[in-house]
Amino acid sequence: MTEKYKIYIPEDMKSRLLNDAELFEFFKKDGTINLNAFLKELLVNYFEEYRDRKAKFLETILTDLSEFPSVSHTDAENIADKIINTYLKSDKYRSERSTAITLTVSGRSLDVMKAIENNLLYNISLSQYINDLFSSYLSIARNGREMIIFRDTFEELNKAIRSNKIITFSTTSSSGWVFRMKPYIIAASKEEQCNYLLCADVKHGILHTNRVSRITALYTTSESFIPDEGDRQKLLEIARRNPQFASKNIDAVVKLTARGIRKFRMIVKNRPDVAKKEGNTYYFNWPKAALEDYFRRFGYDALIVSPPECRESMKAFYGRSLDVYTKKRIKE
Repeated sequence: MTEKYKIYIPEDMKSRLLNDAELFEFFKKDGTINLNAFLKELLVNYFEEYRDRKAKFLETILTDLSEFPSVSHTDAENIADKIINTYLKSDKYRSERSTAITLTVSGRSLDVMKAIENNLLYNISLSQYINDLFSSYLSIARNGREMIIFRDTFEELNKAIRSNKIITFSTTSSSGWVFRMKPYIIAASKEEQCNYLLCADVKHGILHTNRVSRITALYTTSESFIPDEGDRQKLLEIARRNPQFASKNIDAVVKLTARGIRKFRMIVKNRPDVAKKEGNTYYFNWPKAALEDYFRRFGYDALIVSPPECRESMKAFYGRSLDVYTKKRIKE
């Protein structure tokens, strides 16, 4: 059974929800963003948590009001409801122009919508309730939102980590491959953008990092492994510095122009930690891939002096870029 609901939400809220749907790779077959599929996961995975948060908050207000003998229980409930549904709403989306979205739900997401309709719309419309739920979700840091949308995956991974069980999985970025791993840690990136599973390959012992939202076909085997303390410490250090990259750290020297120094101050996303600085020369001890990825945004305002492999890698990157612009053609 499938039902459709027209919900009115502020345009900025819709834009932010679309951003999450894109980041978490909810796409249709034609490559466009599948907002409906994303919102169904949001409803199913966040409804209980949101309802519990709201109920606990209501209980706290009622407990405080009960300390006043002159306030009856009925009046206390009405006051508490008024506080939650009127005065404590975020002003962020109040004055914005609304836009209509159509929620097409079935299965568990339909059950959630029916539960809201049948039980939770006292003095509030369905659109307003969904607005409040979405607003609450968006108030959470993005890595926390990822944990909500992919709740089942996180629960399975944490269970495997606690019990030292070998896992297998595929990823959306490496279709057809099946990874067999020893899971150690889940860590959020420095900017709290996404969460990463830090693990070791069973066959070769190579350390890996995988974005949790890209893990598919996750399976916990019955096989246990004995954690390697050396690997654990290496992965803890990777988690502290930059969990997106599992490559070992290298010592690097980078020279920046005056504009490059300004860029380094301004571009904070995935910015490497400075080990030492001498004028416009910066020293780093950082994963190679992460260092190169960061300074590719600087163009000629940054020169990686050493190590040689980084220089060659950057030279090849800019060489390919020059080739594309010269030929005015992107290779398929």
